[in-house]
Amino acid sequence: MTAPTASTRSQLRPLPNFIFMTRWLQLPLYLGLILAQCVYVYHFWVELVHLLSAAMGSSEALTALVRSIGYELAPNATAGIGELKLTETVIMLAVLGLIDVVMISNLLIMVIVGGYETFVSRMGLEGHPDEPEWLSHVNASVLKVKLATAIIGISSIHLLKTFISAGAPSMTVQTMMWQTIIHITFLLSAVAIAYTDRLLNTTETGAHRRHPPEEGV
Repeated sequence: MTAPTASTRSQLRPLPNFIFMTRWLQLPLYLGLILAQCVYVYHFWVELVHLLSAAMGSSEALTALVRSIGYELAPNATAGIGELKLTETVIMLAVLGLIDVVMISNLLIMVIVGGYETFVSRMGLEGHPDEPEWLSHVNASVLKVKLATAIIGISSIHLLKTFISAGAPSMTVQTMMWQTIIHITFLLSAVAIAYTDRLLNTTETGAHRRHPPEEGV
């Protein structure tokens, strides 16, 4: 069976053509995600400037940095601002926060580029030197697996920040337990998605082998 030509594809009936054109309603959604990406870039640089300024001895930047990462000092260390110090724990939490922003930004890129390519329109990046390696074989199933993997990475960063802040007054054992349970739930969900995708691919491959496409029809 021959593939439909461009003229054949353009001769859709009005109603199917209208329904097919509604895919462009998703375009404002992806544009909104691009704006969200800009917000994350701004947030990244604000936190980085706070970290660098705190390393140079700025107490105001250190205070802003400690508040932004949600780090709580022990009760005997909250007497005054002058007692704040850029400790290894604060630096580690700040860097993990920056890594978290980068991973969320990567997730946004995957959703924007992969979603647009899969559900809206082809981007025509074939042969482009900067074409992402994963975009050449992306589809709805692959995109779900990659998104689940990215979410697990983000959850791991948050869980690590929780364990580092275990000594904080508000960090109770129950809070840590529930965050661990949520992280394990994300992990099991990703495994289930990947396993389901593998089963579907195996079924489709077996169907193609049993019923190969006819040539010359």
